This record gives sequence, structure tokens and C-alpha cells, in this order.
Amino acid sequence: MGLLLLVPLLLLPGSYGLPFYNGFYYSNSANDQNPGNGHGKDLLNGVKLVVETPEETLFTYQGASVILPCRYHYEPALGSPRRVRIKWWKLSENGAPEKDVLVAIGVRHRSFGDYQGRVHLRQEKEHDVSLEIQDLRLEDYGRYRCEVIDGLEDESGLVELELRGVVFPYQSPNGRYQLNFHEGQQVCAEQGAVVASFEQLFRAWEEGLDWCNAGWLQYPIMLPQGLAPGVAVGPRHRRRHRYDVFCFATALKGRVYYLEHPEKLTLTEAKEACQEDDATIAKVGQLFAAWKFHGLDRCNAGWLADGSVRYPVVHPHPNCGPPEPGVRSFGFPDPQSRLYGVYCYRQH
Repeated sequence: MGLLLLVPLLLLPGSYGLPFYNGFYYSNSANDQNPGNGHGKDLLNGVKLVVETPEETLFTYQGASVILPCRYHYEPALGSPRRVRIKWWKLSENGAPEKDVLVAIGVRHRSFGDYQGRVHLRQEKEHDVSLEIQDLRLEDYGRYRCEVIDGLEDESGLVELELRGVVFPYQSPNGRYQLNFHEGQQVCAEQGAVVASFEQLFRAWEEGLDWCNAGWLQYPIMLPQGLAPGVAVGPRHRRRHRYDVFCFATALKGRVYYLEHPEKLTLTEAKEACQEDDATIAKVGQLFAAWKFHGLDRCNAGWLADGSVRYPVVHPHPNCGPPEPGVRSFGFPDPQSRLYGVYCYRQH
């Protein structure tokens, strides 16, 4: 357990007269003094600042644009506009640190980190401070806080953003239980995915995911085998302990397809065949996403980028494996064997 430090409002050396609000400094220049009428006083005289955000979770896809709604108003309504400060940030969860997203005062704004160039305030209507995020990334899912600051008063609301996706277990080519947490993060990234959160895994279990091996999740925690029904978790050491990993991939902006080829291919030949078809060999996460969201249904085993051989089945039929839908795996055959086709990925 870490220590929770409650830090009082301080004026740092060299910053005399510079007010501190939620991790950001705002200058009281001549143009900034007394913004609005009675800055901070009206709110203390029976006027309430109210921030409104949606209660329901927003669902979207990797690569899409999304608007996180946030509006504010005063009760009772004020007769003249007031100058407020807006702050958006992403809350800490699953072991990831809190991330600053955007701050704004009037038309001036500043975005931070990976959000630079991808976020802006809508501000299409009065008191609308909704945040638009473009080119959504896998790591963008989570809870965001919208804070409105009027003088010494501030109110905020939460917006939860979830990406539609699919959870899949992943084993190392070297066999079962070969990955520490950091290696699990790396292999998920190599397969076009991220390490799944507990919430994502639990939702997948509710939808029918049944897997008997322990695998890393974000936090990090792992899922022990043999505890059913349900999902059980327990903390493990990031570097010392080794398990499989549960990855999470979102819906695709492109298309995964089985390449019709006159001959079976080695792994190297499979990669070259996709390139000749103006595509790349598909990753495991892309195949799972194509199966989940685009109904890819083939009984043809094909190479994937990691050297594994798999095929997706939406509607089980005779001579095509178990009687349940899923992505079947042949493991990691000899890369020189010519027994399989290939799944390619072409981006739109």
C-alpha cells in the first residue's frame, strides 16, 4: 500500500500571488482580474455551480472519434457570463498513473502528453465544455473527470469511456506460463492489443469465455486456474512470477481475410504473399477482432504474424473442430512447414 498524502494549498517559492488550482497555475494578469461579475462572490451568495455528465458508459472503437459530454450551469441562472477554467484529466486505474488531458481558460487551451493534437473542447453552445478525442487508442479507455472552476468554487463530473473489443488468452511460443507481467504487455502490443483489465475479462467471462490457465491482467493481477464458476484474482510479482496473459483487442479499421493461394506456404512465404496482395500478415488480435465483430468464419488454418496457426469459426460445422464458436489454434508449428495458408490484414 502506498501512502496517501494530503497536501494543503501552498504558494511555492518564487510564485507569490500565483493561485494554484488542481495542479495548474493560472496567472492573475491585468486582463485576468475579476473575470465576470463578483468573481467567486455570487457563488457564495446562494448561487450553485452544477456540472452535468452522462451516467451511462460510452462505447466506441479504436481509431474513431468520440465526444465526452460535459455541460455546466448555475442555479439560479446568472444574468451575465462568467469566466471559468476547465480541466479534463484521466483518472488513475489498473496501476496506470493519472493523466492530464486538457486545460482551458476562455479560448486558450493546452493539451498534454499523448493527447496533444488529438483533443479539443467543443464549446459549440454556451456552457458546453465537452471533450472531443480523435484517433482513439487502445490505452484511451477509462474514466475521465471534467472539472469547472469558477473562482474558489469548483464542481466536476465523471465520464466513463469503454472500447468495444474482444479478450483473448495468449501463450508464449515457448509454452505455458512463460511470461512475466512486462513480457505479457509486450506480446499483447505485438499482437495489436493491450493487457486486458479485470472488468474486460469479467465481461468476456459473462459472454462465455472459458479458459483454465492463469493469465496476467492489468493492475497487475492474475487469474488462477480451476476456480469456477466466475473469475478469481490474486496479486503476483511483476517480474518474478510467470503466467500466460489475457489481451484485449478492439474492432478494426481494416479487413482480415484468408488469402486464396494455389499452394500451402511456409511462414516466410506467407508474409511475402500478403505483401504481394498489398496487405500484411494478420496479427492474433486482428484475427480475434475480425471473428468477433465482422463474423469472419473460415475452416482454413492459416499463419499469423507471431508464427502461430489459427482459424476463426462463427458457425461450427462438421470436420471443423469443437461444436462451439471460437478461434482455434494449432499452436506454433515449424515455420518451414508447408501445411497452412495465411490470414492477411488490409487497412481501409
